[in-house]
Amino acid sequence: MKASAPAKSTGHIKTHDGLSVALMMAPAVLMLVVCSIYPFIWVFRYICYEYNGMTAYFSGMRNFERMFQDAAFWGSVGHTFEYAILKLIFILPLALIMAVLIQQKIKGSGIFRVIYFMPTIISSAISALVFSFIFAAYNGVLNAVLRATGIISQNINWLGDSGVAMWSVLILAIWGGFGNYMIYFMSGLSSVPGDVYESAMIDGSSGLHTFFHITLPMLSPMLKTILMLAITTAFKDYESIMVLTNGGPDNRTMVMFLYIYRLLFGSNSNNPSIGYACVLSLMAAVIVGIVTGIYMLIARKLDDVM
Repeated sequence: MKASAPAKSTGHIKTHDGLSVALMMAPAVLMLVVCSIYPFIWVFRYICYEYNGMTAYFSGMRNFERMFQDAAFWGSVGHTFEYAILKLIFILPLALIMAVLIQQKIKGSGIFRVIYFMPTIISSAISALVFSFIFAAYNGVLNAVLRATGIISQNINWLGDSGVAMWSVLILAIWGGFGNYMIYFMSGLSSVPGDVYESAMIDGSSGLHTFFHITLPMLSPMLKTILMLAITTAFKDYESIMVLTNGGPDNRTMVMFLYIYRLLFGSNSNNPSIGYACVLSLMAAVIVGIVTGIYMLIARKLDDVM
């Protein structure tokens, strides 16, 4: 009887597969280390130093003392909460309503989908620059339209009046961001079985009843994820605000990450407060982490109740 050939060892195959996986993951791991882990360690390195980019001087706890006495920074924290809360109140319901309407597959819905999503692919700096012309006090498009329709009799200083500057920033944020969340909601709506809506129609359910008792409950898992993304994004916004108002007037639109940016690259860039900016960066990260943690805790409690 002919002897069978010995079974081929799988050890070499496993080693080869492991090497292939490691090589494929290497670029992502390298980018994570270079762009996330190293900067985070670098921030910790200078929290107890005064560093101007060339020389570091040990300052002990003075950066922390300065932080707790810095009224401008804590004012920017308050403005960040105001901005984030108002943005979430308007942008999420608007995105959800538009997603529901577009999902109705009415004629031209694909065109509207592209139009609403278009602002999300435009640079925030370019968008802010365009809106700065729209909001211009004397020759802006918005004031011209409002005067022509008789809504206002004199120009409004949209970016220079502390009473309306925050609303101007919010208009830009909502216009630039709601299309992105609309796509998220549409993705969640597409996973809802059509049979559920057909059964509701047969039972005579109205549109509002279907929305609140079928759409929202079945969308809740996606809604929790979208809300978490919206919270973290709103707290980290600063690029468009920097271009549109640069935190003015009188720091009315100054948010905490813009305040930190100006410490590093602002008007005092010849003598940057890098050590102090590192301390504020850690505090900002702690604030965002606490807000996110509270939200996740509340979401978990709601899941347990439901």
